[in-house]
Amino acid sequence: MDPIYVTGHRNPDTDSIVAAMAYAALRNAVGDREYEAACLGRVSDETQLVLDRFGFQPPKRLTSMHTQVRDLDFDTPPILSTAVTVGRAWQMLQAQKGIAALPVAKEDGTLFGMLSREDVASYNMDLVFGGVLNQVPLFNVLSVLEGRILNDAGDNTDTVSGEVTVALPQAQENLLFNKRDSIVLCGHQPDMIRRALEMNVNCLVLCQAELSEELRTMETTTCIVATPYDAYRAARLIFQSTPIGRICRTKELVCFHLDDRVDEVREQVLKFRDPCYPILDSEEKIAGVLTRYHLLRPRRKRVVLVDHNEISQSVPGLEEAEILEIIDHHRLADIQTTNPIYVRNEPVGSTNTIIAGMFQDRGLMPSAKMAGMMAAAILSDTVMFKSPTCTERDRRTAERMARIANISLDELGRAIFSASVEGKTARELLFTDYKEFHIAGIDLAVAQITCVDSPKMLERKEEFLELMRKTAKEKGMPFMILMLTDVLLEGSQIIYLGDDDTIRQAFNVSPKDNTVFLPKVMSRKKQIIPMLSALWG
Repeated sequence: MDPIYVTGHRNPDTDSIVAAMAYAALRNAVGDREYEAACLGRVSDETQLVLDRFGFQPPKRLTSMHTQVRDLDFDTPPILSTAVTVGRAWQMLQAQKGIAALPVAKEDGTLFGMLSREDVASYNMDLVFGGVLNQVPLFNVLSVLEGRILNDAGDNTDTVSGEVTVALPQAQENLLFNKRDSIVLCGHQPDMIRRALEMNVNCLVLCQAELSEELRTMETTTCIVATPYDAYRAARLIFQSTPIGRICRTKELVCFHLDDRVDEVREQVLKFRDPCYPILDSEEKIAGVLTRYHLLRPRRKRVVLVDHNEISQSVPGLEEAEILEIIDHHRLADIQTTNPIYVRNEPVGSTNTIIAGMFQDRGLMPSAKMAGMMAAAILSDTVMFKSPTCTERDRRTAERMARIANISLDELGRAIFSASVEGKTARELLFTDYKEFHIAGIDLAVAQITCVDSPKMLERKEEFLELMRKTAKEKGMPFMILMLTDVLLEGSQIIYLGDDDTIRQAFNVSPKDNTVFLPKVMSRKKQIIPMLSALWG
């Protein structure tokens, strides 16, 4: 069954990643095994510290939720070798009634060509005007004729070639086969057999007839094959021994890959009139075949969103996915769904507080290691309970998780926020917890760095501003804020780009040189964004 991805927002923080892992674990525990945690960006050093401490690996990283070829119910017919006989391939085509063509592969599994019924029909019609076999493996001939070799010359023959002739009694010499480069089919006709062996024709096919010991041991280079079929059927079947690699279509093939987006594939299919198209995997090996029918009702990816509900913060291609649930503690934003879904949005400081309640609702207790991670996530998102978003429920939940994990919240919090920022580039710091917003027609970004020594971080102000100017120019944003949230000072140093009056009016402060300190301001979502929203309407 296809997975249901549980994912947080882009540039994920600890709460986002742990929430995805915890909710997937909860659903798996109650029997919904298809739920799988995922993340949309690089795991931060803080989150990696938490994962390492409790013995977890980072979740799978997603880059897109666009509907891809791999999401289609495409056909997976038999993949044929170039050496397969036309006869065997035709049987397979007839067995696959709904498939217009079969893929033909090289020895390494990569695409060689496509074989359709039209290719086989064209080959058979061409034989009306020229019944010649060219270097066809003897094993192929034996296979289609259900034949067996009768003499030593046959044991030394690997391929057969020549004009196929049915030896009928003739009075005129010129009407008989008269060249060595022939494949002669005959019945119980000793004179014809002797003539063929004396001429050393390439191959003699004995149809429903016995061969005398004298003729069998006759000195000749002719390969003698016996078949249970009559001459008429044998003459038709022998041409089915040709390897399909010689008749399949190999030029101007239109191929698609498993990761190709369906909307782009649909555009390509409209340009061509092929009955079906080969699908290749990342190693260029054949994965199946695609027809227009498969594009009518593509199977959409399924996703559960945690810790966000804004398109700009979610995975690219979300509009093509099927959103099943939203579990969040932020304001309701702009995500729309085609069907009613389960939404759990509560005014608490951490998504993991909500998910801990969902464990309780189902009568389950998270494992000690998972509980430890959930406690760490709550501490991180509430800034050790100092954020204005923090509620008494967050504190009680974190304490319960800590008891289950047998850890100290104070020690865990110090370990999380004492993680050094030394040695990191300005880009790494700026984009670790970076979110974009659209408020009253204005695009802006707010990044947040939680630390224990904001004055030292402020020494890198010009380095941050340079990167912020570059980013704002690239994205066409008139406004950008970097919060240096200090756990010890219980406030945030603000570095900003944009109009000074906006900062002055929104926060009732007097900014200077693109910086200002906002005491008691610890939360982006509950303090910074609401103040700007109120100002801009």
